[in-house]
Amino acid sequence: MRVLLVGAGGVGTAITRIAARRPFFDAMVVADFDLDRARAAVTATGDPRLRAARVDASDVAAVTALLRRHEIDVLLNATDPRFVMSLFDAAHLAGADYLDMAMSLSRPHPERPYEQCGVKLGDTQFERAAAWERAGRLALVGMGVEPGLSDVFARHAADELFDEIEEIGIRDGSNLTVDGYDFAPSFNIWTTIEECLNPPVVWEAGRGWFTTAPFSEPEVFDFPAGIGPVECVNVEHEEVLLIPRWVRAGRVTFKYGLGADFIRTLTTLHTLGLDRTEGVIVPGPSGPVSVSPRDVVAAGLPDPATLGDRMRGKTCAGTWVRGTRAGEPREVYLYHVVDNEWSMAEYGCQAVVWQTAINPVVALELLASGAWRGHGVLGPEAFPARPFLDLLTDYGSPWGLREELPRVALTAP
Repeated sequence: MRVLLVGAGGVGTAITRIAARRPFFDAMVVADFDLDRARAAVTATGDPRLRAARVDASDVAAVTALLRRHEIDVLLNATDPRFVMSLFDAAHLAGADYLDMAMSLSRPHPERPYEQCGVKLGDTQFERAAAWERAGRLALVGMGVEPGLSDVFARHAADELFDEIEEIGIRDGSNLTVDGYDFAPSFNIWTTIEECLNPPVVWEAGRGWFTTAPFSEPEVFDFPAGIGPVECVNVEHEEVLLIPRWVRAGRVTFKYGLGADFIRTLTTLHTLGLDRTEGVIVPGPSGPVSVSPRDVVAAGLPDPATLGDRMRGKTCAGTWVRGTRAGEPREVYLYHVVDNEWSMAEYGCQAVVWQTAINPVVALELLASGAWRGHGVLGPEAFPARPFLDLLTDYGSPWGLREELPRVALTAP
């Protein structure tokens, strides 16, 4: 297998360090707009199978040419969601397979954003599924940790743990802190703003997809491995758009443990218009220039990839499932925990980016071996879960399952 990895930031760098320990690929070209960053990621592995290149992820023709020049089998997208469609299209044009960790961007409903969906996450990619099927190529979308491993957990629950599923809820939380910073997101701030301030999507059988207000339906979820109770709220995320396509359930949600301070900061950014992506005119040394407020916020914050030495604690990604097995009620939480101290000592990568990065590498290995195969635009739920979970454990990063006490619905007397 010959891989083009586009994006040598925190997640991209972690991908190179994880992949370098595995024999399944023959070559990996690591491409970034910043050639020095790509070179640094390659050099750190000491693996002769890796080489660096410069590419503008928004330039479809340039990415297509790079794919063809290096006879690439699969493009792995480790950029932020703005570049999904240019890379997705380039892979199709070059006749390569494609894999990403975040899907094409959504657009809120113009009149009723907190009730009805507009353009949903991934809609633009799924609109082109037939063309990918005709070409006999695979676009595996949403294959990080969330979405990604969380979706694999949903498929595993449907295949092996439940006869009927009433509800699937992705629950993400941590007890991570960053020394010396009051506000320092552990993941790409551009993506964080996008998913946290957009209208969250919920799916219900008989109703389909609908939206709610940001940070709605708060609940306290008790996370394992000593993380403990964390308040989680509805956030827009790909799992809600992916899981119902392949897994039968009565309801699907995504809730993120953001914390009150984080929510207040994001709300303030929105109130001030600093979450906007369209340019505003500001004075410059050579005259007025157009800048994106969100890009300014991102530039003013520390690079998440550099925070590992200052971070403390653990992060947990998982899928809570409620339903029945053999006629009896059952609830489980399938989860994956990464301790930042471990990921820094073992890979030199902070926990959040490392946890994201391991999953596309596992997926690439399954595709290389033929354990996973398919054509069209498919999510992780479209593939058998057991080979993925077994290989994840083989990578030295086991997952867990916690039986929950079934919740009893309360009715008024």
